[in-house]
Amino acid sequence: MEIQEYSMPDELHYEENHYWVKAEGDLLVIGMDDFARKMAGDIVYVQLPFAGKKLKKGKKFAQVESGKWLGKVYAPVNGELVESNQALETDPTLINKDCYGAGWMYKIRPDDPAEINELIHGPAAVEKWVLADIEKYKQD
Repeated sequence: MEIQEYSMPDELHYEENHYWVKAEGDLLVIGMDDFARKMAGDIVYVQLPFAGKKLKKGKKFAQVESGKWLGKVYAPVNGELVESNQALETDPTLINKDCYGAGWMYKIRPDDPAEINELIHGPAAVEKWVLADIEKYKQD
């Protein structure tokens, strides 16, 4: 789905700080969405925590930096970090080039896979959320 100049795929779930979440088997793949990557500009650094890190929903577990921005990555669910995208260590701009593909960031094994349903999902909910954030950041 296109919302103004932002691409927000319908099949994904979204965390309120603009990270997407996709179920892949028993894991959740997460990455920065199109809105966040355009707001941030060129990504220059992504923190890649070690596998095995326990994650608590809503708590910061990593950070992302661009030339003009330092962002926190919050756990979308309770679980365990099982993999970080090592390709981002040498080329963090993969997020800018392909945020929904090669620019994925982390894979999480959720404690409860149903927690994904608490995230923002569905065209109407996603559109309402993105339009509200467009207005919010336009005023800043």
